[in-house]
Amino acid sequence: MHFEHLNLELKRYFGFTSFKGQQENIIKNLLKGKNSFVIMPTGAGKSMCYQLPSLILDGTSIVVSPLIALMKNQVDFLRGNSLKDSVAHVINSTLTKAEITKVEKDVLTNETKILFVAPESLVKPSLINFLKSVKISFLAIDEAHCISEWGHDFRPDYRNIRKVIDKTNHNIPIIALTATATPKVQEDILKNLKIKDAKIFKASFNRPNLYYEVRKKSKDVIVEIVKFIKKNKSKSGIIYCLSRKKVEELTKTLKVNDIKAVPYHAGLDAKTRSLNQDLFLKEDCDIVVATIAFGMGIDKPDVRFVIHHDIPKSLESYYQETGRAGRDGGEGHCLAFYSYKDVEKLENFLSKKTVSERELGTALLNEMVSYAETPISRRKFILHYFGEAFNEEDDFKKMDDNLRFPKNKIDASEALFLLLNVIKKTNEYLKTREIVKIMVGVNNSIINNHRLQNSSFFGKGSNYDKSSWNSLISQASISGYIKKNIENYGVLKLNEKGIQYLKKQTPFSIYLDKKKG
Repeated sequence: MHFEHLNLELKRYFGFTSFKGQQENIIKNLLKGKNSFVIMPTGAGKSMCYQLPSLILDGTSIVVSPLIALMKNQVDFLRGNSLKDSVAHVINSTLTKAEITKVEKDVLTNETKILFVAPESLVKPSLINFLKSVKISFLAIDEAHCISEWGHDFRPDYRNIRKVIDKTNHNIPIIALTATATPKVQEDILKNLKIKDAKIFKASFNRPNLYYEVRKKSKDVIVEIVKFIKKNKSKSGIIYCLSRKKVEELTKTLKVNDIKAVPYHAGLDAKTRSLNQDLFLKEDCDIVVATIAFGMGIDKPDVRFVIHHDIPKSLESYYQETGRAGRDGGEGHCLAFYSYKDVEKLENFLSKKTVSERELGTALLNEMVSYAETPISRRKFILHYFGEAFNEEDDFKKMDDNLRFPKNKIDASEALFLLLNVIKKTNEYLKTREIVKIMVGVNNSIINNHRLQNSSFFGKGSNYDKSSWNSLISQASISGYIKKNIENYGVLKLNEKGIQYLKKQTPFSIYLDKKKG
């Protein structure tokens, strides 16, 4: 495969004169027939990594995609850049038998270069049999984090993709793409797809143009949201709510206040959802009030703010949703409202799940709570979560509320020593919740079962309150002294740096609202 004309192919099919970021290298790797794993933030141009190779290579590419809206947008885009509508098709639950027959005919006559398939449709025996007779150029798995139960949007059918491809008797290259993957999720994806040989392309998760802000939610939260929108008059924004009911209520309130807003959630029929999405994309309305059903694959570059009326279930969800702001590199304000009541609602929801789902959901939620409560750079917190180092001094524009309005900094050298010592002496099998309780001298069943309430260190850290210890644990983790073992749902372990600190104590400061005296 010769690559000297790749830029010409890009211009020919899409009108662009140059590639973004690592797009060209990713495409070259795929054209060589090699497996690829792409971890690229929202708005960085992941879809081009499989769209262009689909048009260049012989045969039809199969793109597994989780949302009907996402597939529709991409098919519309590809058809808009081609003379034939048959260039791109979709197979999902919305198609009639006659429509599926038409799609299959276009694929078999080599008119279709790219076929989008919902994961639930891919596993059907009829489709598997059909794919056996198709010349498949490669398989692309969009939103690949859905494969991992450690991710924020686990879809069981995604775990069967590899088995399906094996059944089609095709030995084809695989490209997996995601915008949010912690190191654990990355490992799970590669293992499940059996592509441990894949070349990994990882772009930075840092979005320097986004300003992060978290506010405590009060009974006047709607008033605050209305004021914020009025202050950003005529700017496009997305407001996320966890329930359909809240979406409808908030949309009505915004309309009463002369704000052009539309709702978007799974309870609306497909036609209404599509209409409301188009109104937003074509700028006939300024605001979409939505559940998390909205946004995946939405290519609107000038969303100027993303508001979370309710705290999300995980930091991955939050990162992906805030990533829909400022995709053109312009301003993007990410405002989240946070309250313990919201957290309790989510915990109550999790209590009805199986034990493993509850443990995992709680671990993900706790990371989100830590983010909401952190006094350090929010950007640094997010990037650390995704395995990327960041020096907050580089954030010269002070692009988050904690850097713009810093908390008090206090010496916590002794407190860190005590914390590390307790983690070590309890054999590194306790989670944050139990460690904090031991520090402040509060018992629970786990502590009681191990008779830790009788230990010399029980209650030794009572000069700090619970939130201060939580903050210290979070900052010690980001500074590399401890790590959370996610496979054991957040058990705290010492890193080498923490082991060395116990041998030789060095100065350590943390940001804190106040010290309990």
